[in-house]
Amino acid sequence: MKKRIALLLALSFAASLAGCGYATHSTNYKKATKIFIKPFENKVDLNIEREYSDRNPYRLYRAGMETNITDAVIDRFQVDGYLKVVSRQDEADLVLSGALTNYDKQPLRFDQRSENVDEYRANIIVDMSLEDVVRGKTVWTEKGFVGFFEYNQSGPNSVPEDAAITNATADLAKRIVERTIEDW
Repeated sequence: MKKRIALLLALSFAASLAGCGYATHSTNYKKATKIFIKPFENKVDLNIEREYSDRNPYRLYRAGMETNITDAVIDRFQVDGYLKVVSRQDEADLVLSGALTNYDKQPLRFDQRSENVDEYRANIIVDMSLEDVVRGKTVWTEKGFVGFFEYNQSGPNSVPEDAAITNATADLAKRIVERTIEDW
């Protein structure tokens, strides 16, 4: 009887080890080891159709934002290290393409007395897709993918808008890498 119990315990332990696993990377890309990041395009539409005010989001563009996004995404993939960033598309297993579609400065909090904006959220919005060139198929497509940073424009914790954009770009790059490699 003791042998049967010991055998059952050993089998259940072995089965539990075989069936469980945890990974912080994608199981979809086991054979993919290299990624090429195409330079992000600028597709920001600055055609103003309505009047903007402090209560409506600002539709803006800063020169070179798409280049900064591309650089931040490449840097983030290099820090992550799961996929090697290659400089030529024909060397890659995966190709990430993207386009900057909008940057806006959304008011979050207003001063009660003067009704001026106290706090903003800098939103950087992109459309992107990931192609598996080995299999010749689109892995995923995302429209309206957002990176953001909330900041005060005045007071002791104030942050300049340029720093907020840098932080929003870093957040976007982090989210893009997570979207690409993690399979939860």
